[in-house]
Amino acid sequence: MEASIHEEFREFVAMRSTALLQLAVLLTGGDRHAAEDLLQIALMKAYGRWARIERPEAYVRQVIYRQQISRWRLRRHRAETTVPVLPEPGGHSGAESESELRIALWTALGQLSKRQRAVLVLRYFEDLPEAEVAALLRCPVGTVRSTAHRSLAKLRVLVPELGPQGATEQAQPFSYTAKGAQG
Repeated sequence: MEASIHEEFREFVAMRSTALLQLAVLLTGGDRHAAEDLLQIALMKAYGRWARIERPEAYVRQVIYRQQISRWRLRRHRAETTVPVLPEPGGHSGAESESELRIALWTALGQLSKRQRAVLVLRYFEDLPEAEVAALLRCPVGTVRSTAHRSLAKLRVLVPELGPQGATEQAQPFSYTAKGAQG
């Protein structure tokens, strides 16, 4: 591989790896080690095709999504770990309550199925349109809509602080932004 292409790849990894790792962490349900493995595989695949890739970040994200879907299919019979009871919500305000909400949300996301978590991450964290989420997950758009609706309803039950039951699913269920994300 040419030195300039190698250097371009290194710059891409230096600039975008943090945001891509956060995406992988969300898709793996908080398992940082699995997320690092997922990102490493995606970057290895991208490196081999780097000279032919037109949109590098889109390509790497696509590989991350597809690799995670493959992992889910391989581990379909693995038991999910759940927590017995969520802690009682506190009466704190400000930064402390925001931190508690993030922790409660993180715990609740872990209680969702893999498909539910993937739909929420792609739809709301990645802000992808329903049609694109459906294409990535290889399912109908209606499945994405119904899964998002049910997932948000379940999150609202698990974390009542997120909002009323009647809230529309077009409102973002949480405000988590990727550090280093472009936009």
